[in-house]
Amino acid sequence: MPIATINPTTGETVEQFEPHDAAEVERRLTQAATAAAALKHTTYAQRAAWMRSAADVLEGEAHQAAAMLTLEMGKTLVAARGEVDKCVHAMRFYADNAQKFLADSPVDDPSAIGASSARLVWQPIGVVLAVMPWNFPLWQVMRFAAPALTAGNSGVLKHASNVPRAALYLDTLFERGGFPVGSFRALLIPSADVENVIKDPRIRAVTLTGSEPAGRSVAGTAGQQVKKTVLELGGSDPFIVMPSADLDAASTTAVRARMQNNGQSCVAAKRFIVHTDVYDDFVQRFVAKVGKLVVGDPMQDSTDVGPLATEGGRRDIEVLVDDARDKGAQVLAGGSAPDGPGWFYTPTVLAGLTDDMRIVQEEAFGPVASVYRVADREEAARVANQTTFGLSSAVWSEDDEDQEYFVQELQAGGVFLNGMTVSSPELAFGGVKNSGYGRELTFAGIREFCNLKSVWKA
Repeated sequence: MPIATINPTTGETVEQFEPHDAAEVERRLTQAATAAAALKHTTYAQRAAWMRSAADVLEGEAHQAAAMLTLEMGKTLVAARGEVDKCVHAMRFYADNAQKFLADSPVDDPSAIGASSARLVWQPIGVVLAVMPWNFPLWQVMRFAAPALTAGNSGVLKHASNVPRAALYLDTLFERGGFPVGSFRALLIPSADVENVIKDPRIRAVTLTGSEPAGRSVAGTAGQQVKKTVLELGGSDPFIVMPSADLDAASTTAVRARMQNNGQSCVAAKRFIVHTDVYDDFVQRFVAKVGKLVVGDPMQDSTDVGPLATEGGRRDIEVLVDDARDKGAQVLAGGSAPDGPGWFYTPTVLAGLTDDMRIVQEEAFGPVASVYRVADREEAARVANQTTFGLSSAVWSEDDEDQEYFVQELQAGGVFLNGMTVSSPELAFGGVKNSGYGRELTFAGIREFCNLKSVWKA
């Protein structure tokens, strides 16, 4: 696809960008390698000061940055402001905590290994390549960039081709905060060129957030080069509702959990698995609240759901919904694209799903919810675990035994009890099964791209 800003609200091309040629890619990789060598010898205090300064820059430009996100990929302006705020929080979080997370760990009894002293030391790995998606153009990148840079690495970004303005904004942000030139560099290149960048000896590791096929491709190339990867791939997260749940709170949160970011979030709730005792009541509340959502111009604060980011994304949703409907699914709300310009799709709720429907196994990346009726918690767990994904999950129950059962049984990187899945620098983020491996955020995220070195002294 071309590297361009296309307004999904209207379908109009706003600006096109020339891809970086081989010479420009080489210049930027050289800058990143030079910066990594310099950053390795700076102090935590210095890098923290630069990161706080960059956070101040972003906070001061929050309105412009949010409007950029809404224009490029269609998220509501309210959601875009929230994304910017979350980035600022993460930058300050790692500025405050990087040194603690990467502090030396002395061995308690070095004499047991024949040493007078021994310790474990975390050190930066070098240049880290990030291959990032369009759905959270700043936040997805910041989850990697804030810990990587405060640890002393440099970063190189291959962003999605439909958010080039966000990529170029990030290209300058950290330097404007004081980081050395080249500490963070964006490459405007097509996906076909990523393989050569991974193979470049200056790249020491790769992190990717995106589709399962993209993850397999990147991991395969990196594996051949013996380079570490962290993958955050798709999700089809379950949202389980048990008889003891507060149905009003659960149904309200369910709408937000499914329709956040216009339904385009890997970690959004997508499958609503409801105990038969409360199924009818919950579904009635849920469908009524979905029906009240305002679909329209994402620049307006009154809008709840904007357009999908790409025309292809809307087409994918139409195919999944049509497949389910043709095979007998009930459409309880929505189920069509409205007339007019832009890539809108009406918030949709499907029920009566069967295993031969594609949506049962595939990720619906748009404002479409699937509801399932189950007889007990064992069946709820079975349905929740039946997909190849395992990113996160939510469970609504006031019963302590239910809660602990699902914490133990759900195959996922997270379980959120009586709430919706959120990503925050205080929590580890990542999945199991085909949702990927490795972790972002908290202490785990900053350690992913560091070398843990053992130091032994006689």
